[in-house]
Amino acid sequence: MLDNDALVTPTTTLLAADTVDHYKKNTDNSAIDSYPLTIMTERNQPLAATVYHPQTSTASKIKTAVMIAPATGIKRQFYHSFATFLAEQGFGVITYDNEGIGQSLSTTLAKSDASLISWGRHDMPAVLDALQYEFPEASYHLIGHSAGGQLIGLMPNYAALSSIFNVACSSGRIKNLEMPYKLKAMGFMDAFIPLTNLVLGYTPADKIGMGEPLPRGVARQWREWCNGAGYIKTALGKTIHNHYYDELTMPSLWLGFSDDDIANSENMDDMIRVFPNMSVEKHYLNPKDLGVSHIGHMRYFSRKTYSKVPQLWQMAVDWLKTHS
Repeated sequence: MLDNDALVTPTTTLLAADTVDHYKKNTDNSAIDSYPLTIMTERNQPLAATVYHPQTSTASKIKTAVMIAPATGIKRQFYHSFATFLAEQGFGVITYDNEGIGQSLSTTLAKSDASLISWGRHDMPAVLDALQYEFPEASYHLIGHSAGGQLIGLMPNYAALSSIFNVACSSGRIKNLEMPYKLKAMGFMDAFIPLTNLVLGYTPADKIGMGEPLPRGVARQWREWCNGAGYIKTALGKTIHNHYYDELTMPSLWLGFSDDDIANSENMDDMIRVFPNMSVEKHYLNPKDLGVSHIGHMRYFSRKTYSKVPQLWQMAVDWLKTHS
């Protein structure tokens, strides 16, 4: 069952994993405190999250806080190095697993009724509520990776966000993909997803290197949206009747790379058009001009990429400082 389209106000319950040692030392870097957090969504679903806190600052002194919204089927650990880097620069950060992914899977996968819509309408607002609770005196920002940037217009509490920084965020429209990747995408969307959903009750995307196993509703909407006019646009007026895409006016930076088979420039523009009133700054870069062979859809968040092209992570820092 997919999430219904009723307007909701998210209710967030924050549960520290250890109430005695709330600030758990991050063994990777003495300048950062990190601790696990459980966030309850309005659907009464627990989300596993991690808070990154600059050790030398109290929560009330942190003036900029960031939620990192993940790509489809990507666990929060993937963003650990990037989140640590941001915290080293003085920002408060929360990473999280969407419902049905990683440690946010609270039932057998075949029984999960999570969807892309529920991720945007319930998970993301709950995490933003948690960000405000953890860092009460800050301005709030969202760094979205792929789907994490596409679903922002479903958030009832979007107005709390001061800015958006999107990486590899696009419509994902298969029609706009280039060969031979287009054939691979068609096979995944039109054969693998429906077959595995039918047989298993979920999509084992991990078996073909596409992130974590996906709840059937997530995979089904992913297929429908990419086969149509792209993420969100295909669903507007059909499965999505109430949304906020027309209302978002905050500044945004959209970062893409020319070797990204999914978020190519045309698909990025498709997605940007869904936000008609958002202030947009687009950067579409060639990795070879930066001195690296490949960045694609995923490697912006890689520590190895940072070691070779530190200015890419610095772009996020500069953006956050400018718009705080």
